[in-house]
Amino acid sequence: MGVRLAFSSAYHPQTNGAAERANQGLEQYIRCFTTQQQDNWSELLPWAEYARNNAVNETTGHSPFSAIYGFFPPALPLQFNEQAIPALDDHLTQLQEIWRQIRVNMERNVAVQKRKADRHRLQAPSYNVGDRVWLSTRNVKLRVPSMKMAPRFIGPYKIIRRINPVAYALALPKHLRMHNVFHTSLLKPLLCNRYTRVVPPPPPVQVDGESEYEVRRVLDSRLCRGVLQYLVDWVGYGPEDRSWIPASDMSASRLVRAFHASHPDRPGGRIAARPVGRPVASRGEGGTVTLGASSPTCVLEDSKSDAAR
Repeated sequence: MGVRLAFSSAYHPQTNGAAERANQGLEQYIRCFTTQQQDNWSELLPWAEYARNNAVNETTGHSPFSAIYGFFPPALPLQFNEQAIPALDDHLTQLQEIWRQIRVNMERNVAVQKRKADRHRLQAPSYNVGDRVWLSTRNVKLRVPSMKMAPRFIGPYKIIRRINPVAYALALPKHLRMHNVFHTSLLKPLLCNRYTRVVPPPPPVQVDGESEYEVRRVLDSRLCRGVLQYLVDWVGYGPEDRSWIPASDMSASRLVRAFHASHPDRPGGRIAARPVGRPVASRGEGGTVTLGASSPTCVLEDSKSDAAR
């Protein structure tokens, strides 16, 4: 049938603007005519659809009914007349002329809208597969108290596929749990020179044959199925890798006590922290926990992938 699917990129509603605008018009119609209880909207929907399809489109110069059938359907009640039905060839010729006018009007309108939009638009940067880019946190749920103070970009992440000139697929960690295709307006190129460089996360410290990661600070606490957990920030990792750690895995007792001293009403605040022997690797300002469920989110995912191989 010559139908081609065109998928939109995440968090960029302009891609599907025509459908969004049509839905907005239907909502406005129903909002004007629905009752105070708003329980008759389903009865108004067929009439809203009829009004929408019978209205002349500013871009095409024709209504959807006229574009498909070549005429405007009569309003109710129906009024029959004695006019003869036009010949099929004449009707097809009329439809083809309508379609030609629609195509010309749409191309003209697209050119006008593009010219207006380009006045305030910069050229979109082009990326290649393998490039590393920063991802905007505008639509990313970070474990931070306030997004106003959160970093504007996270990453960098590698581009694994070019969808089209303005959409790219990124190699995202699984814990972000979001679609990995983004519009170029949400990406920023990674620029490196002799003054700036991306520092990789520090490797774990081996203590008694086990890998341990240092905790920078304790951010929050909660009870999950009766188990006390702490939200921790890891040394060398960003806010996107913060994770909830069971209290039994925490070796940073000083950080736990400091957190409850400033947040006495949080879960676990009225329970005296049990002293935990701190290994040599955690004698600094932070603390350590063991590898497994108690490690930065991205490290835990990497270890699961290695085990699967």
